[in-house]
Amino acid sequence: MNKYLTLVFLGLSMLLNAQTKKVSFNSYKEEDQIDVMVDGELLSSFLFSDKIEKPILYPLNAAGGLTLTRGFPLATRDQERTDHPHHVGLWLNYESVNGLDFWNNSYNIPAEKKNKYGWIRSVRIAQVKGGNEQGKIVYTANWERQDQHVLLNEETTLIFSGTEHTRTIDRITTLTAQDTVLFKDVKDGMLGLRVTRELELPSDQVVEFSDAQGNRTKVSASSNGANGDYLTSQGKKGNEAWGTRADWCLLSGVKDGKALSVAIIDHPENPGYPTYWHARDYGLFAANPLGQEVFSKGKEHLNLRLLPGTSVTFRYRVLLNSSEKPSVASLTQQAQEFSKIK
Repeated sequence: MNKYLTLVFLGLSMLLNAQTKKVSFNSYKEEDQIDVMVDGELLSSFLFSDKIEKPILYPLNAAGGLTLTRGFPLATRDQERTDHPHHVGLWLNYESVNGLDFWNNSYNIPAEKKNKYGWIRSVRIAQVKGGNEQGKIVYTANWERQDQHVLLNEETTLIFSGTEHTRTIDRITTLTAQDTVLFKDVKDGMLGLRVTRELELPSDQVVEFSDAQGNRTKVSASSNGANGDYLTSQGKKGNEAWGTRADWCLLSGVKDGKALSVAIIDHPENPGYPTYWHARDYGLFAANPLGQEVFSKGKEHLNLRLLPGTSVTFRYRVLLNSSEKPSVASLTQQAQEFSKIK
């Protein structure tokens, strides 16, 4: 009898842990900021001021409050890298849109070079709605040149949910061309986040990177407690995940003695599915379905082109976990469930 009651108790505990939590929002119009709260805890803040070069979710917090994203450049933390100032929070943009670099734009670009970069701005909030099972932010924005000529209209829906140990962000973004628009096959895109130092991969290398305009950034060796590791749905691990295709990719590690992970899940209706993973050991974690020529070393080509008035939609799920490393089976199930979302 005691054994039976124990099994019942464990079953009820698992059920309660899996129950979704209430999602609510706090808006600060004067700061162009909307805080996303799950069961009273901050999941993230949606930041959309025209003073930054793109709208972002920053920071990303797992259940229990552990922060997954790097602090720099908005709030630098000890022992964190201060490279690539355009890597902030969670974002979606691309390196080459009619030759304009949306990905690498930041406060660090000299004024005389800004005309080579694009902005995502003029954000308008269409809907903010909380709920007992999920919450939603819907917004529109413009992908613009420096002179504010609009190349693409963006409409994005962000859906937030959570359980005792998980947080989930679904992002559905539709881009509608105002001109003929070419997304040239390049390395830097499309959905990206920059993670806390603990989720970086251990490395003893000092490397340099350059953006499309020739600006160089040096990344130091990792001596900051990094212990992260990548795993894809195709079984690629560590640095072998970079430049490979997969339905999903998981980055996991330990922070403050607790398991911490973030997974990005692709959608079958996305262009270039399954996506290539632009997953770097120093903490850049991105899904880039449009860089096929680069990742395939010239064997594949996409060069996505939109005619005026036509659209393309990108769907991604970001899953944060703060209790244990998700299993392959659980991530595969998440991918199957996400594939049903239109």
